[in-house]
Amino acid sequence: MTDRTASITAYWDAAAAAFDDEPDHGLTADNTRAAWARLLHSLMPTDPVDVLDIGCGTGSMSLLLAEAGHRATGVDLAPRMVEQARTKFEAAGFAGRFLVGDAMMPPTGEQRFGVVLARHLVWTLPDPEAALREWVTRLRPGGRLVLVEGRWREAGQSGVPYVAGAESLPWNGGIGAEDLAVAVRPLVAAVRIEPLGSDPDLWGGPVDDERYALIADV
Repeated sequence: MTDRTASITAYWDAAAAAFDDEPDHGLTADNTRAAWARLLHSLMPTDPVDVLDIGCGTGSMSLLLAEAGHRATGVDLAPRMVEQARTKFEAAGFAGRFLVGDAMMPPTGEQRFGVVLARHLVWTLPDPEAALREWVTRLRPGGRLVLVEGRWREAGQSGVPYVAGAESLPWNGGIGAEDLAVAVRPLVAAVRIEPLGSDPDLWGGPVDDERYALIADV
C-alpha cells in the first residue's frame, strides 16, 4: 500500500461514522430513498443480475439493489465502511458480499458481473482511466457499466481537508458528463447520459452543480 493509498484509507475510515448523515448517503428520508430506488430501477436490467458496487461506502446502493432482487457485491477501500455495509445488510435481513479492496483492482477474482456500478468515486482515483478499463473487463458479455458522477467540491466531513496531494488527482472535483463519455466510449458499444441535477429528492435538496448518470453497454 502506498502512502497516498494509506492516507485515503484513513480519511474514509474516519468519515465512516458520519457518512450516512448526508441525505444521499444514508437515504434515511423516505423521499430520497424512493428517488434512488426509482433511479436504480430505471438503470438496471429487468431480470436480477450480479452487481459489483465499487466504492460501496456503507452499502446504501447495494441494499437498494438487493431489495430489487439483484445480487450485490460491494468493494470499498475503507474497512469501517465495509463493516457498516455488512451491518446494514444484516439488519435488513439480506445476504450480500462486502470486500475490503482497492477500486482500481477490485478483489473479486474471475467473477464477471451483469452490472458494474460506481457512484461519486472516479474523482478520488489516481488513474481513473485505468480503473474504467479494468471495470469493463469485470462485465459479462452484454453487461452494463453505470457511473453516477458529477462536478462538485471535494467531498468529506465538513472542515476536514482531503488527503495531501488530492489536488493532483486527474479528476479531482469531479468530471463533466461529456468528458467522462469521451473516456468511456472507446471501451464499450454504446453510451448514454441521464442528467440528475434537476431532481432534488435524490440529493436531499436542490443542487446547482452538474450531476448525471452515465450508462454504458458492452
